[in-house]
Amino acid sequence: MRSLINILDLSPAELDELIAIANDIIANPGKYSEICKGKKLATLFFEPSTRTRLSFEAAMYELGGNVLTVAGADSSSAAKGESIADTAKTVSCYADIIAMRHPKEGAPLVASMNATIPVINAGDGGHNHPTQTLADLLTIHREKNRLSDLTIGLCGDLKFGRTVHSLIEAMARYPGVKFVLISPDELKLPSYVKQGVLKDQGIPYEQTTDLEAAMPALDILYMTRVQRERFFNEEDYLRLKDSYILTPEKLRGAKPDLSIMHPLPRVNEISVAIDDDPRACYFKQVLNGKYMRMSLILRLLEVL
Repeated sequence: MRSLINILDLSPAELDELIAIANDIIANPGKYSEICKGKKLATLFFEPSTRTRLSFEAAMYELGGNVLTVAGADSSSAAKGESIADTAKTVSCYADIIAMRHPKEGAPLVASMNATIPVINAGDGGHNHPTQTLADLLTIHREKNRLSDLTIGLCGDLKFGRTVHSLIEAMARYPGVKFVLISPDELKLPSYVKQGVLKDQGIPYEQTTDLEAAMPALDILYMTRVQRERFFNEEDYLRLKDSYILTPEKLRGAKPDLSIMHPLPRVNEISVAIDDDPRACYFKQVLNGKYMRMSLILRLLEVL
């Protein structure tokens, strides 16, 4: 039995396999419509979510399975003080696989150590969000037809952005990848990611506060929101929240085949005027997330 807690739990070969399965699901949806009949996914979300929770549920339904859902800590026994370990053991009695989001870093890992069924980390605090990274990888692969030899700009909240941390860990394993880290000084990439991934592996990167100056070199621009829920100080949030707003004017120096990505939700960091630009990929990411979660469920349940 395997769980997915960190994107590094999957080798590059396994990532390639998941992408191949997802592409086959896109091409042949009928082939997979009953493959998980009789299987149940439990979604344990102790933090707000729209895309991630619904995409897991849609993924399981489209595979012919069923879903048991807990939509918040206040509607579960966590409100009575039940531990993560006991919750995992209990839910293992009812379901075949768990998707879990939690505000505390490490909670899905604890769940996986106590569950008797696979656990998928659907986001733990500011730490990891591996299935968003799977969505990102499929999007990059479908847009660029490769995962190597790319210059990736990461813009916004690089300090608390768990999607950014997971994407760097995943893409650092492919040859010819370079990162441009674009953020205010207060929201720079944490040293444990910079040192533990980029420097230790010799991955080229540069840091800047200037989005427009970085734009011409980018193959991919990955925008992120400044996350109010990660701040302890409201004044700091208000000061930083509009640090980078992507507008058509700021794209003047961009490559014609730039791919603009965002894990969503968007607040105001991408102007709606860009939604009709053919380079905008963020709603494609949403759909790709469903296909990659379908692919992952199939592999962890060992039905493929």
